[in-house]
Formats: sequence, C-alpha cells, structure tokens
Amino acid sequence: MAAGGKAGAELGGTGPLAGLHIALLVPWASRLGGGVASVVQLQAQLIRRAGGQVTVLTLADQHTDEDRGLLDGVPLEAVRMSGPGFVRYGPDLIERLLATGADLLHLHGIWLYPSRAATAWARRTGKPYVISPHGMLDPWITARGRWKKALARRFYERPSWRRADAFHALTRNEAADIAREAGAGRVLTIPNAGPPAVASAAANRAPKVLYLGRIHPKKNLGELIDGWAEASLPEGSELVIAGWGDPADRAAFDVQMREAPASVKFVGPAHGEAKRKLLEEARFVILPSHSEGLPMTILEAWAAGTPTIMTQACHLPEGFAAGAAIECRVDSHSIEGALEQALRMDEPHWRAMSDAALSLARGEFSADTVSLQWCDAYRSLAAGPDA
Repeated sequence: MAAGGKAGAELGGTGPLAGLHIALLVPWASRLGGGVASVVQLQAQLIRRAGGQVTVLTLADQHTDEDRGLLDGVPLEAVRMSGPGFVRYGPDLIERLLATGADLLHLHGIWLYPSRAATAWARRTGKPYVISPHGMLDPWITARGRWKKALARRFYERPSWRRADAFHALTRNEAADIAREAGAGRVLTIPNAGPPAVASAAANRAPKVLYLGRIHPKKNLGELIDGWAEASLPEGSELVIAGWGDPADRAAFDVQMREAPASVKFVGPAHGEAKRKLLEEARFVILPSHSEGLPMTILEAWAAGTPTIMTQACHLPEGFAAGAAIECRVDSHSIEGALEQALRMDEPHWRAMSDAALSLARGEFSADTVSLQWCDAYRSLAAGPDA
C-alpha cells in the first residue's frame, strides 16, 4: 500500500483504516451539494474515526469557506472553477488530486468534470478508484438533459466507468441501474449512514409536515402543494417547505407558492441548528419524489424520531416494513390521502411510528453499522484484485 501524502496526515491513527489515505472528490462540498455534500461530510468522519487519513477535494463556490466547519477539521482542498457552472471544470483539479498522495480515490456524483479528473488521477497513479453515483443513473434522471449526458458519456463518463475499480450503490435498485447503464462488474451495495439518533422524540407535536431539500422538479413540490390544498386536515396544520434551488426552478416554485394556501410556509434554506429544530418539531417529514438515490432527509428525520411520508422512489422499503413511513405515490390525490392519514393519527400510533424510526436510525442506518461495511470495502479495494 502506498504511503499517504502530507494532506490529511495529521488525521491518521489506529483502527481498521490506519495507514490508508483516502481522497473524497465531490463537485460541491458546501450546502449547494445538498444530500451528496452531507454524505461526504459523514463519510470523511467515518474514515477518520476508523484511523484513516482523509482529504476532501471540491470545486469552490460562494459557500465553500463558510461551510468548511461542517467537515469538522478534515482537510478541504477547494479548487477554483472556470467556465460554465454546470460543468464544474477546475483547471487545477487533476494536479491537486495528484498532490494529495492519496492511496485511493472515491468520487461522489457523476455527469460533471470531476469524473474526467478522477479518471486522469487513476491512470497516472495506477491506484484504486471507486464511484458513488448517488442515484444519478436512475432512469428518471438519465431521461432528462439527454444531450448533455450524451456528451458527458462520450467524453468522460464511459472512460471513467471503465477505469473504476468498483461502483458503490446505495440500494439494490441502484445496483441494477449501475449494471444497466455502466456495465460495471464490481458493485458495492452500502446504504448511507444517518446522523446520531436522539435519545427520545418529543410527544404531542403540532400538526406540522416538513419538506426539506432542493427545489427541483424531481421533488414533485407542485403535486405536494396541490395535495395539501385538497386535504381535510386538523385545525392549525402547516406544511413547511425548507429548501434551495437553481434560479429557474425557484421561479417556477414561486409561481406555485402564489396559488398555495396560507398554511403552506416557505422558510428558505435550513442548515445546522435551524435544520435540526425543524426536523425535531415536525410531526412528519414528506418526500414525494419522482427519483432519489437514498435520501439523507429521510435518515435525518428518523434520527430525530420523526416518521415520514414518501414514495417508493426514495428506495427505503425498510421504512414501510418497520412502520416508520407512510407510502404515497407522486399524484396529488395520493399525497392528499397520505397527509390525511398522517395528521389524523392518534398519539399512540404516532409514537409507535416514531419509535420505529429511531430503531432504524440506531440499527442498519447507524454510523457504526455502515462504517463496518465501508472499512471492509476500502481495505479490499486498497489491497487490489489479487489480494
């Protein structure tokens, strides 16, 4: 195994990943990266707790410096960006990757220039390289922006996919998407880890439903607002929408909000303590999405003891099986029915759902459980195919 470079060396220690330096590459490491950035922040801490050295590399944006603290001291290399923002091109990215001296590279997200940089790093070093698409090979996603994805496939994604030593899938569904789109031979299926679970959830919460995430067509907020408007709900019920989005998506959402009932509140982006407070005060968190990888919002809700309303596209059947989630489809009528079921629920039934959510957060989606799987995966990759 090659020795790790200087960057991140002070974070090494004893543990299953001791002596291994892992570089995490992500297009956005700030709040603009949404759930993927949150996963990278948690992944960096996982590696550090296991005794590994870790460096995060990203393309700089307007929030990078402000959000460095979310990495809790893990070294962050923010590379200047050039050209169109949707490409995330960094002319110095390849050299900065090489300068880390990392033993292994883990790319989070695809369809952008970091895929090309990661491929160049892998070719020049001969070291192992793993890709986490984070749901970006889902059919709903690949059907959108076809010409951009066709160019990306031709110029850097297919070479990247061929060079990768392994892909990482969040779910069995994503493993199938990866096999179909990329023809990958080695796929590691490991879920995201959620944050630490609260000791207990506050009872008798107000009839408040929270949506937390990006303002984006795949999140299906128009149907959510329509379903809320038609639902017969207890007095004082509120739908709180906390999120951010690209200007075009925000403009479309603002049009929808002008027609929304007064009980629908938009509070803008929520991070840190503000996000924690929203999650712990909500009676339910809702995610009526067309497409997801494995949504951190749901795991964060369960860790707060908050049951969820979600579609099958969230790829978390464990929530339905455990009784921590209510299923809805993407149409407004189904969302309406799920909202009524949730907010008419009596306290003992809600408490049972809350307890089930906490059990999931402390069990298969806990940091300890997921860490064991990643330690095995990283060690295996570092050892090489003949080990």
